[in-house]
Amino acid sequence: MKSNYPDAHGFYGDYGGRFVPDTLMAPLIALEKAYNELSQRQEFQDEFASLLKNFVGRETPLQHARRLSEHLNGAKIYLKREDLAHTGAHKINNAIGQILVARHMGKTRIIAETGAGQHGVATATAAAQFGLKCVIYMGADDMARQEMNVFRMRLLGAEVVPVTSGSRTLKDAVSEAMRDWVSNIADTHYLLGSALGPHPYPLMVRDFQSVIGREARVQILEVENRLPDSIVACVGGGSNAIGIFSAFMGDEKTALIGVEAGGTAIKPGEHAARFSGGTPGVFQGMKTYFLQNADGQAENTHSVSAGLDYTAVGPEHALLHDLKRAQYTHVSDAEAVSAFHLLAKLEGIIPALESSHAVAHACKIAGKLGPSHLMIINLSGRGDKDIGIIQKYDGEHK
Repeated sequence: MKSNYPDAHGFYGDYGGRFVPDTLMAPLIALEKAYNELSQRQEFQDEFASLLKNFVGRETPLQHARRLSEHLNGAKIYLKREDLAHTGAHKINNAIGQILVARHMGKTRIIAETGAGQHGVATATAAAQFGLKCVIYMGADDMARQEMNVFRMRLLGAEVVPVTSGSRTLKDAVSEAMRDWVSNIADTHYLLGSALGPHPYPLMVRDFQSVIGREARVQILEVENRLPDSIVACVGGGSNAIGIFSAFMGDEKTALIGVEAGGTAIKPGEHAARFSGGTPGVFQGMKTYFLQNADGQAENTHSVSAGLDYTAVGPEHALLHDLKRAQYTHVSDAEAVSAFHLLAKLEGIIPALESSHAVAHACKIAGKLGPSHLMIINLSGRGDKDIGIIQKYDGEHK
């Protein structure tokens, strides 16, 4: 696969671009110019690397999941432990990177959207580190099921604004954050949390998350002296997946597998599997696959995981899907919850419900693969935030 995506206009093949009102075109172009210039400066890269090491706690381990591998009696499985990064998920990598860009641009106020709350926590954390004002938009329903992360954001000094419009989830939080940005362009940076939205966000987020893939590549070569046969990662917007996939794009023998939220059924409003129920179109600043009805209106989504129930997917994933460089599948709520329990009991790791989708799919396929098959699961976050959801789910599905 070519490595020169996106093109000069922010397109990944047919996907991506910058479909925004005129009022947002100038700040997006300014952001693109600033990022392109900064990313070429060694002092910027050195500052970013230093913060990743000394504040985020990188590099994160690549752990052999011995008991899980034995239980499944198939592939040899490794876990890329993004759950051990500061704040408990991969989101902090991108938050730190964008905060540095915003600071260099002279921005004093940071806004963001969040679903499961991990991006909100990461953004609030990075803003606190640099003394910047921070406002987080979060769907009211997501706030109710992620109360601990809401409290964490407020502890870190952020204002958390409930979004009560639409489905009261992530897509509505994105819309509100964009409205805020339009009104406060002079001093505000919109710190978008995933590899989606208008250019340059998919590029910028992928670049900041690519540290996951670079580390994993070196680590697997050190312990196994060869590349993995497969990499499995959950896909909401797609940042943790594109982060680890990015280092293996040119390795055709390494299968890249993205796992979406199958919810309760692949029916409108009951899932968030864009490649199983969605079609290409323009949504929230980009052309990509999204869940839409016959009139082109966004459908509601559902997932037990607040971080995966987004209506659209990042444009680079759309290209990887069409090129068949990556495979995309889905697992149900029930399968994800089962994997959540399994990993906790076998490995002593409580995974995020988002990550549990990747674990669930790995459990489905690992037993069909021989012991010579090397698999990496990107464990994108930890599951402390999901304990209440699991308790409620288990109580309702005894």
